[in-house]
Amino acid sequence: MSNNNRPTLEEVVALCKRRGFVFPTSEIYGGLTSSYDYGPLGSELLRNIKDLWWKEFINLRPDMVGLDSQIMLNPETWVASGHVGSFSDPMVVDVKTNKRYRADHVIEGWMEGKEEFKDFVVEDLSTQEMGQFIKEHKILSPEGHEFSEPKEFNLLFETSIGAVTGEKSKVYLRGETAQGIFTNFKQVLNSSRVQLPFGIGQLGKSFRNEVTTGQFVFRTLEFEQGEIEYFFDPEKTDWKELFEEWQRKMMDFVINTLGVSGENLRWRQHTDKERSFYSKETYDIDYHFPFGWKELWGLAYRTDYDLTQQMKHSGESLEYTDPHTQKRMIPHVIEPAVGIGRLFLMTLVDAYWKDEENNRIVLKLHPRVAPYKAAVFPLLKNKPELVGKAKDIFNDLSRKYPVIWDERGNIGKRYLYQDEIGTPVCITVDFESLEDESVTIRNRDTTKQERIKITQLEEYLANMLD
Repeated sequence: MSNNNRPTLEEVVALCKRRGFVFPTSEIYGGLTSSYDYGPLGSELLRNIKDLWWKEFINLRPDMVGLDSQIMLNPETWVASGHVGSFSDPMVVDVKTNKRYRADHVIEGWMEGKEEFKDFVVEDLSTQEMGQFIKEHKILSPEGHEFSEPKEFNLLFETSIGAVTGEKSKVYLRGETAQGIFTNFKQVLNSSRVQLPFGIGQLGKSFRNEVTTGQFVFRTLEFEQGEIEYFFDPEKTDWKELFEEWQRKMMDFVINTLGVSGENLRWRQHTDKERSFYSKETYDIDYHFPFGWKELWGLAYRTDYDLTQQMKHSGESLEYTDPHTQKRMIPHVIEPAVGIGRLFLMTLVDAYWKDEENNRIVLKLHPRVAPYKAAVFPLLKNKPELVGKAKDIFNDLSRKYPVIWDERGNIGKRYLYQDEIGTPVCITVDFESLEDESVTIRNRDTTKQERIKITQLEEYLANMLD
């Protein structure tokens, strides 16, 4: 989509609520901060994105296997990984209202639109330097008050297990899905026939107790991740070549599988200060959201840090034995990690189209990700012969494709509704259909219509999705 027709975040949020993509969670009780539910259409779109991710990176690759680890792991897992000691964000507090804000987000919001700061990287600042920046530039809270000095705020959610009061054990809701892969590394080796180089992928919920800044589903307390740990022997595999290969595959998935415009995507290399100390190289795919360029998908060369840390703390060997040379070593890891909610939001933003010529809003979703692949209509809902014929078509197609039935209102209103939820084609049964066994197919993007035989519908949809 060209930049001059891009939606505001408010327009996307309004569409999501109006058409059932995303709802504020627990809204009847006033909601919950930074928390959302995916509605009937949102859950379909989300599932399509996850299924495509799993198919592309797990099912179609002989060097990949999948995993589904627990949300609550032994708490020592997070001690070993460093999350208990250093998994934090810099927080500042409004001195009058006591509301918390992320210091880096405060600075980014203040810099927005200021040309002299367009290349400034806030992540390069330490927590102390962020405090100095806020004070030097006299940045105030949204309520117009001064901020406190920034402090580090741990992001892990704590909970407890145990049936007897006073005998409960503290555990954490996982802050990332990656550690479940590392703690299961030995079991995967022992139970499968994988050999280096190979990867383990996982889709699942993670939790971070962070203060967010109203960026909808971009940053939430509970979110879903798609993470891969790709293990290799650095003496046999050039990490730079492997890294570049993953960059190509990630960008290909976003552009060619999800159908997102390349003009709104870029690669950004992490600076030395921003990059995690154990990472040898980190890049992000950034997407141009309505609130600016933000991280979509990260790629990091984590060396052997994670397996080494889990070995030290558990006392268990997580070494790999080469089946040919019997050499024992700790594999290195390249990690592509993406937030599924961010892919979801990117897909909606990129597909949102204001068709001013026809006075309509269209979600130009790629047919692969669209919640429904087709809508089936009877021209008139009070004509049993039309309804019966349309129902037969709907029942036949729904065995193979997710399709939607719609008989509400006049045909024009039905078209506009389907355009707004991203349905690629509408199939209308009219009186002529009763005579020649053909239907009218209307294209969402062009509004052009054509007649095809009912017997050709499955082939038509299959070609559309290919």
